[in-house]
Amino acid sequence: MTEAEDWRAVFGHADPYPEQEDGVEAAVRSARDSGYLALEGACGTGKTMLALTAGIHLVRDPDSDFERVLVLTSVKQQLRQFEQDLETINAGLPEDWRPVSAMTLVGKADVCPYSRENRAGIDDSNVYDRCEGLRERTRALAGDGGDATAGALVQQARRAQTGIADSGEAGVSYLETAGEPTPYLPQLPEHGGGATGEGTEFCPFYAQFLEDLPEDGDPAEAVPFDFADAGLIDADELVRLSAGHGTCPHSMMGALIPEVEVVVGNYYHAFDPVTAATFTGSLLDDSTFVVCDEAHMLEPRVRDLVSDGVGDATLRDAENELTRVIQPVAFENEGKRTQGTTDADLVRGELSDAEVSLSELELVRDFVRDLREEVDRRVTAHLERDHPGWRADLTELRDAELPLRDPEVPAEDELSEWASDAGYGEKVWARAEHVGAVVKRVLDEAEEEETQRAAPAVGRLLNAWYRLDHESYFRELELERTWDETEPPDSWRRAYNARLALHNCVPADAIGDRLADFGGGVLMSATLAPLSVFREVTGLNYLESEGRPVEERTYGLSFPASNRESLAVDAPKFTYGNRGTTDEENETREAHADAVAEVVRTTPGNVLVGMPSYGEAEWMAGVLDERTDAPVLVDESSADSATEDLKAEFFGGEAKTLVTSIRGTLTEGVDYRGDRLSAAVVCGVPIINTASPRTKAVKTAYDREFGDGFETALTVPAVRKARQAIGRVIRGPEEVGVRVLVDARYARDSWNSVREYFPEPAREEFQPVSPDMLRFGLERFWDGQE
Repeated sequence: MTEAEDWRAVFGHADPYPEQEDGVEAAVRSARDSGYLALEGACGTGKTMLALTAGIHLVRDPDSDFERVLVLTSVKQQLRQFEQDLETINAGLPEDWRPVSAMTLVGKADVCPYSRENRAGIDDSNVYDRCEGLRERTRALAGDGGDATAGALVQQARRAQTGIADSGEAGVSYLETAGEPTPYLPQLPEHGGGATGEGTEFCPFYAQFLEDLPEDGDPAEAVPFDFADAGLIDADELVRLSAGHGTCPHSMMGALIPEVEVVVGNYYHAFDPVTAATFTGSLLDDSTFVVCDEAHMLEPRVRDLVSDGVGDATLRDAENELTRVIQPVAFENEGKRTQGTTDADLVRGELSDAEVSLSELELVRDFVRDLREEVDRRVTAHLERDHPGWRADLTELRDAELPLRDPEVPAEDELSEWASDAGYGEKVWARAEHVGAVVKRVLDEAEEEETQRAAPAVGRLLNAWYRLDHESYFRELELERTWDETEPPDSWRRAYNARLALHNCVPADAIGDRLADFGGGVLMSATLAPLSVFREVTGLNYLESEGRPVEERTYGLSFPASNRESLAVDAPKFTYGNRGTTDEENETREAHADAVAEVVRTTPGNVLVGMPSYGEAEWMAGVLDERTDAPVLVDESSADSATEDLKAEFFGGEAKTLVTSIRGTLTEGVDYRGDRLSAAVVCGVPIINTASPRTKAVKTAYDREFGDGFETALTVPAVRKARQAIGRVIRGPEEVGVRVLVDARYARDSWNSVREYFPEPAREEFQPVSPDMLRFGLERFWDGQE
């Protein structure tokens, strides 16, 4: 059998499920015609193996134009699943086949040897700025006009280690990471300076990469280890192989991207404009078979990635940067020499090369300064109007949105109108991005400081703010609660970060345009239904209209039906209009409290309760504390470490109840395998706050684009959230549990029912039950498991 004859030779198990066989063949068939497979598959379908098999089969087929598979997932647990399935595939390949080469993409903090070991003053908080600064210095030392070569820098760093060791100095050790010693000291080396001053820090790992890079610039030739037969290279293995040779792991990652057969990464590796332009661009063509995992998150994640914004502090920093570039020339023009002629010559040279005038810099600087003053005026006016006496207690201020137009009526925003009235026309908006890039080049050349420059980000936003339309994009001021002791005690800046935000309301074009770059692929999730809506909001319908086929598949749970009970409780709708505030007592709250308490009391194991918000979760936790015997844990919006501690507490010891927001991090992507979870219950349809100006703008934009904005932008994503939460219960063929949805909209086929947004197998499983029959249904199920 040759690699092109049958995908079963790639498939990692002896026999595929019927769904996998059908899905692989559908994916291969559509991709051969440059098309896509949209796949909803319940847990246990084997989606990861299905997608990898289809993609690798096409890559290995000499009659196919595909050269690689790009896997995109937003959940770390799923990333690990793809890694495991790749290892399973390699373990099962015919003996005379080479292993599938694969690599996992991670951030610099995960692969920088200094950052991983928290050495040389480099850690997670500064690794990006420090890395860029060290790379620039290393290139400057070893490049044209530098006083060293890359090889000389490497030898200097290695000699420093050897010299200290030879001297017999106590306590000398190599920098070690990923269990591998490197050839360098734990401290960064310096070049030059001698006895009279400090030298220039450089990165020896990057210097080694530059030394190994051939003249033709092909990075793959700088890789000092065999990767073709290495199989999967995960982050730790990449660091071990690279750092052990003394070369830069992140540079090795970039060098290997076009060379391996499978690349596993995150959505931003394909959809973030900056990352795609600077790091992963070689993946974005028709020789790539793309797998979008957890594709129900594609629309909201890409919306965030293609939206933009800058904070008040960034505007301030950009103004300062512009001033630092303007001053040397301005002072010299006035006959002042305090800034030195070198700086002025540097600025003039950069401006001349970029064809930017000093007056343009001054215009952009003045605009940024006046814009910041206008932001200050608007925030102050908002606080005076909505929070009289706000200066007396800044701790009482809360997050807020200040729309710059009516979110339901597309029109020019108020800041654009202000700028026009103030005399700032097209020139300042259009040139701001170019000016920002020049400012960065000047300051990076003139200053030793390693920092992320603000001017380029501000310039990009101003250019986009002016250029993009007012129908698909919504502009507002966002006030985010912070606390900055350096600001005056009566300033709103002490309590708030004000952010100019430019939201892409309809990311379908951005998604569709990127998918069009690939040769084909699979978009898959356990919750894509209804597929008709998914196709609209991700641009798949547009691709199909351009002649690229889109096939659909929906596979239900294949585990024994006798192991699960699925109920939709016909309780009053859990909407704000019905339930009111958390301190109210009414029929709606009582009905939902009764239903959840019944699930907790009858379940012999852990119960997960999903509520529409963290505030409602806190209310429900209080109710359960009073009505049930099992310990109750309540999740809050918190740091990752606190969430991990909460999960560990939930999984350990006696049976407990965990109450969380359905929009939090504990209802998606968390592994509740085995006996970790016996029941999940969701109260209400978790539609996001419809009073938010941003939500209104998105709904209005979807109304125009797709006809029913409330359905496509709000209801469908909310139902997917609920389905993700209840999907945590049954994760394997031996697992037993209960799934309960509490709200009449799940139970009735009424005008506002959401049952139509479930695929047919799920609609059949979630049988409606009246509140007074819930206990009977639960007890009957659990009695049947004994």
